[in-house]
Amino acid sequence: MEWKRLALLCCAATGVLLAILSQVEGATVRLEKDDEPRDTESTKKRIFMSEPAASTFLKRRTRRSTAAELAAENQQRLAADERRKEYHEEQLNEWENYVEEVQDEQYERNRERVESWRQWHYDGVYPPYHYNRYYY
Repeated sequence: MEWKRLALLCCAATGVLLAILSQVEGATVRLEKDDEPRDTESTKKRIFMSEPAASTFLKRRTRRSTAAELAAENQQRLAADERRKEYHEEQLNEWENYVEEVQDEQYERNRERVESWRQWHYDGVYPPYHYNRYYY
C-alpha cells in the first residue's frame, strides 16, 4: 500500500513539473516583431578596420625577406629529417632486439636438445659430458 502512494506522488509531481515546463519558453532570445535586422553599415564598421588603423597594423608587422623564408623552410626540412632519422633508428633498435631474442631462444632450444640427446645416449661407461672435459 505504501508503494502505491509513493508511485501516485511521483506521477503527480511529474505532471506538475511538465505543466510548468510547457509554459516556459526556450533559452534563446526571441526577436520582437518590432525589431528589425540591424543596420548593415554598423555591422561593417565592427568587422572591417578603417584605413589608418589597417595601415598602422600592416606597418607594425615586419615583412620577412626571401632569405628568412628560405631559412625557415630549411629549418623545417632539417627538423623533419631529424624526426625521420630518430624514427628509423628506433625501428632498427627494435628489430635488433627482436633478432637477439629469437637467436637466444634458438640457442636455448638447441642447448636443451643437445643436453637431452646426451642424457639419452649416455651408456654409463664414461662420466657425463660436463665431467669429461679436459682442463689445462
